[in-house]
Amino acid sequence: MAAGQHSNTYVAKGVNRAMEQFKYEVAQELGIQTPADGYWGTMLTRDTGAIGGHMTRKLVALAEQQLAGKPF
Repeated sequence: MAAGQHSNTYVAKGVNRAMEQFKYEVAQELGIQTPADGYWGTMLTRDTGAIGGHMTRKLVALAEQQLAGKPF
């Protein structure tokens, strides 16, 4: 796959920017240096996996709270 192409598509329109921002926020929380040029291909797999894993955990926790009727 060429640089800048994503295999994932979002159901809701306009989510791309929010997910991109979320990725950078999670990386900062984990203390992982993000690429200045925006190209993530040179980063360690361990780091990108940690970012994606934490993003997923946070999204699942949010969904669980919403399903339980608790404020987030």
